[in-house]
Amino acid sequence: MVTDYKKFDLFGKTLIQKLDLKPPFEFTFPVAEQACFLYMLKGEMDYRSEGDHLEIKTHQSLLLNCLNSGKQIQNSRIDRNGEIVIVTFHADILKKIYDRELPQILKSNDRVTNQSRAAISNDFLIQKYIDGLLFYFENPSLVNEEILVLKLKEIILLLSQTQDAEIVQVILSQLFSSTKFTFKQIVEGNLFSQIGIEGLAEKCNLSASSFKREFRKLYNDSPANYIKTKRLEKAAERLLASNGRITDIAYDCGFNDLANFTKSFHDKFGTSPSHYRSKQKE
Repeated sequence: MVTDYKKFDLFGKTLIQKLDLKPPFEFTFPVAEQACFLYMLKGEMDYRSEGDHLEIKTHQSLLLNCLNSGKQIQNSRIDRNGEIVIVTFHADILKKIYDRELPQILKSNDRVTNQSRAAISNDFLIQKYIDGLLFYFENPSLVNEEILVLKLKEIILLLSQTQDAEIVQVILSQLFSSTKFTFKQIVEGNLFSQIGIEGLAEKCNLSASSFKREFRKLYNDSPANYIKTKRLEKAAERLLASNGRITDIAYDCGFNDLANFTKSFHDKFGTSPSHYRSKQKE
């Protein structure tokens, strides 16, 4: 249950909230054109949606969009109270405060992913930003429209400079793009990128176990075996089509370790990559 609640509105919509919670606590996000940055000041919470689960601990944060139903945060530990700060990104407000042109972090990109949530690594500046919000909650008479606009722009700028900036752009840009990819499009679109099963599952908004079950239904194979096979076949094609370095070809086909690539290639084709190239060309 909520034991204390404070908020600041901007242009008639809730922008920043602070909630003091006493477990058990549960909240289901409404379907809306908005995204949320949640910072766990105290305690912990579980994020859940269909096929996905993520635990957020003290001083960790979560960024998610609310364009699909079923997203929920909850806390069932009766021995831990919680405090959460939430900053909400409304598409219409963002368009209004960036009246000339949206910043790059809000623009769509060419990445093939539907990922709609991510745990954000909180650097020093984001923690200081949260401290600043707490000051305003303690001194609400100092808050006005101009300050709230600045605080909204500030968190967007800080998120764009974290090590998670790439996925931040993916999530926030969904507010301005309706593009949705199928499960197969996401798999095929990321086959040769430097990404593992966990990463592919996140792009599909699924846990690793749910992703593996869905993958086997569609491909009648395990993700690890299918992906490795496709990468090796692509590498074999590249070896014959170019004179590029074997290390570069391995990396371009999704392998980040030359020794592992060489062993896997030999297991499949019965020879080393260099010998395969020379023999086939002969």
